[in-house]
Amino acid sequence: MHNLFVYGSLMCEDIMAAVVGTSLRHGPAFLPDFSRFKVRNEQYPGVVPSKGSVVEGLVCRDITAQGWSRLDRFEGDMYVRRRIVVRYPDNTEGATACYIVKPEYRQMLTRTPWEFEAFIRQGKKIFLERYMGFKDIE
Repeated sequence: MHNLFVYGSLMCEDIMAAVVGTSLRHGPAFLPDFSRFKVRNEQYPGVVPSKGSVVEGLVCRDITAQGWSRLDRFEGDMYVRRRIVVRYPDNTEGATACYIVKPEYRQMLTRTPWEFEAFIRQGKKIFLERYMGFKDIE
């Protein structure tokens, strides 16, 4: 699989390019039957299965083997990469990968929905300064 559905900090082109080592083509998509919540004491979110909910995000395309390796290290132990099905704005569907919070880490999620606009306004600067995942890809 060469595509990844992103729903949090990786929706920022500059952050994604820093993680995978290059700019990627991307477009809007929706992840049905999942919800996105803030991670406790962090600026980034996680997604968990949630019947009837939908998460808005992007599908990033043509990720290389090196890019996947860097992404896996960046995401760390809290997330597992899984094959999921997304819906595109034209109502077509497609299989892609997504990093989902592992069941043993779900207690780290708050019940507060994570919002991209709030991340851009308030959280991105803090995330860039503090997130330890960046050291794992160097």
